[in-house]
Amino acid sequence: MLPKTAEYALRVMADLAVESDQARAANGIAEQTKVPRRYLNKVLKDLVDAGLVHSRTGPGGGYSLAESPETISILDVVNAVSPLERIRHCPLGLKSHTSLCPLHAELDKAYAATEAAFADVTLDQVLKSAGKIQPLCEVTDD
Repeated sequence: MLPKTAEYALRVMADLAVESDQARAANGIAEQTKVPRRYLNKVLKDLVDAGLVHSRTGPGGGYSLAESPETISILDVVNAVSPLERIRHCPLGLKSHTSLCPLHAELDKAYAATEAAFADVTLDQVLKSAGKIQPLCEVTDD
């Protein structure tokens, strides 16, 4: 249901949320989240452009969350890289369809429910509900 870009962005944000006060190097993020390094650059740029992630260059630089994990919803992350699209008018462009037909109205209800569900869950909630397994990321044994 979600595009790969949104999945990758959620992995990145979950990883950054674990230690939200520390900047992380892109190579470390790629390794931890299994997001291909070249594609990670696009995802990080989109997250920075959306104001969800800070980027710092130079020694001690890297990427970190721009906000607290308690305030960032799954919907915020998804919409930053691959916005959920609602059906506002007939996708076929039929002029006689001045409102949504029953099929597209039902599809839009499903999209609305997904949007609402994603808006109700923060990164912090995801991390706290996980137990020993870190969501969307590889966990190394120390």
